[in-house]
Amino acid sequence: MGKTDLERVRDWAIQKLATGAEPPWSWYQLMKLREATEAILEGMAVTQPTAYSRGSAHHEDAGLQLVGSSDPQETARHRPALRRVPLPM
Repeated sequence: MGKTDLERVRDWAIQKLATGAEPPWSWYQLMKLREATEAILEGMAVTQPTAYSRGSAHHEDAGLQLVGSSDPQETARHRPALRRVPLPM
């Protein structure tokens, strides 16, 4: 679904709301639809493609690559197991 489709759906919902002839349950759903499409369109307006996504069509056939882990737990030194401390009875 592209930007023009979302705008068309939003405009349809706004027109239905403007008539005032919708039942309460429908009015609520139309309001949610309008708000959701507006939020998506606003997000699309502020999002810009990155350099990687512009060239992603070129890299689609490259396949998977193995990369190193960035998980600090995997690179951290392992601590020795905790010793049991005898408790007084």
